[in-house]
Amino acid sequence: MISKLIGSILLIVGTCVGAGMLALPIATAQLGFVGSIILLVAVWAIMTAGAFYILEVNLWLPLNSNLISMARATIGPVGQLIAWVNVLLLLYSLLCAYIAGGSGLLQNILSSAGLELPEWLTSLLFTLVFGFVCWLGMHAVDYTNRVLMFVKFGGFFLLIILLTPFVQADKLLAGNMMNITSAVAVMVTITSFGYAAIVPSLRIYFAGDVKSLKLAILIGSLVPLICYILWDMVIMGVIPLEGTQGLAAILNSSNSTSDLANTLSATASRESITFFTKLFTSIAVVTSFLGVSLTLSDFLADGCRLDKIGSGKNIIYALTFLPPVCIVLLKPDIFVKALEYAGIYCVVLLMLLPAWMAWTGRYHRHLRGGFTVPGGKPLLVIVLLISGVLLAQSIFG
Repeated sequence: MISKLIGSILLIVGTCVGAGMLALPIATAQLGFVGSIILLVAVWAIMTAGAFYILEVNLWLPLNSNLISMARATIGPVGQLIAWVNVLLLLYSLLCAYIAGGSGLLQNILSSAGLELPEWLTSLLFTLVFGFVCWLGMHAVDYTNRVLMFVKFGGFFLLIILLTPFVQADKLLAGNMMNITSAVAVMVTITSFGYAAIVPSLRIYFAGDVKSLKLAILIGSLVPLICYILWDMVIMGVIPLEGTQGLAAILNSSNSTSDLANTLSATASRESITFFTKLFTSIAVVTSFLGVSLTLSDFLADGCRLDKIGSGKNIIYALTFLPPVCIVLLKPDIFVKALEYAGIYCVVLLMLLPAWMAWTGRYHRHLRGGFTVPGGKPLLVIVLLISGVLLAQSIFG
């Protein structure tokens, strides 16, 4: 069981710590380091509550029940429709972000090698190469991801160690904590904790061991929180907020990911830092792209009732990659914006909907299972109110 616990923690960590992490210090720089920590802890707390509500509701239903069937069983057809629409919008938004970020990094790497390609071509090249890995199937994605995850986390911790001596206190104190309500900062941070959709799958993996599952969710969400704080510290402490190469300028850049890597390398000016910066940022985008692509293709195969063989397989992957590629070709600077949109869908799917399902199941359908999230109605009301405020801010702000 220890092996399963460690594996599940790593799965949650791997789901969180990806390409969205690259946008965190860019999107939250205007808050300053202290403000970013407050926002990270607050978002971690409410997203963890949402994950536990998903666990509670899932335990009311048979194994293999996913968010769609959970929403149908508790809220009804309206809940099912909301879940369907937001899953699709979330996954497509994430793919747009990862293709935009990945193509920018690929263009940067090719340019360093003396090969200049236009943005539209690098977008197509990135999608074709790594989309082909997904097309080969689960085994190809699994083994590719294992190798990349090992390298990614090794590169991340080496990068933290190498950058820490360059951190300057005055840069950490830049920004204004009053910007903590910024829609970009909040939504990108929420996206960075968007792991809870895998909770139903983890329940199957643990074969009903609720105690271990709760521990996996708690530890698995705390590790990314610590990683994000360390990452914000070194980025905000090394790169200034203002200036032509500052974090504020990178936020509005058409190639945020490559500009972040280049600015970090230029500011620290050490070959080892340049190498690990490009290694980590590139792999973070690729691992995120592979995971989301596989999830979306499986979701579409199930929804369209198509088998992943022959012509059905080609149709599924065309539906997976063509829409986001077209969007990126029309708007190549969509990386941070797409993650902001993904945050909106995370609010609905992983905060509002879980609390709504738990409320309906507990107090209207009187369902009971092996676990109930503490806090009763007050905590549910808090989660529902915060979700509503965030959605209102996104729509009307």
